[in-house]
Amino acid sequence: MRSSLPRIILASQSPRRKMLLEWAEVDFEVIVKHTDEIVDPALPIVAVPVAIAREKALAVKQELTRWAEGRTENSTHLPILAADTIVVLNDRIIGKPANREEAVQFLLQLSGQTHKVITGVTLLTATDTFSFADITSVTFHELTQQQIEYYVDKYEPYDKAGAYAIQEWIGVTGIKSIQGDFYNVMGLPVSRVLQLLKEL
Repeated sequence: MRSSLPRIILASQSPRRKMLLEWAEVDFEVIVKHTDEIVDPALPIVAVPVAIAREKALAVKQELTRWAEGRTENSTHLPILAADTIVVLNDRIIGKPANREEAVQFLLQLSGQTHKVITGVTLLTATDTFSFADITSVTFHELTQQQIEYYVDKYEPYDKAGAYAIQEWIGVTGIKSIQGDFYNVMGLPVSRVLQLLKEL
């Protein structure tokens, strides 16, 4: 229930993450601080989105602390939630496409294959840091060039890891199966986040 969960700060501009929290009836406000998203190349792949999520949350916490100086009312006491999602195929991260050609190439690589979607989550409280990664396996049917180009031209998935969104046309028509949390593929393993918030 909404009343049983704390109000939080979402350190993300993702409309999908905002939508999932709204569906879960979490009371939140969005505050975002730009980060470079540069991580240690020696990190194992599963740790990469966790490190980026932690960086996002810490950046917002530092910004809130700066804003709070000299003020009696502030949001520094609210938990800060951040997340980052990556797509991994054959131990290689497939990021967000820079243009149409790259989006088409990404989807051609995912066609007929099983890949992993990993979302790293960090929740900062006034005294603690909680982090985890959630992994979902996604298998695509064989996609035709025509299907891929139609999707890219109509939906322009340039802000999406792997060049696709599971809740859009290509997910409905092109995905053969998933193992794990569907909402993790959308960008937030919301049920695990809710359990963590309840524990607070």
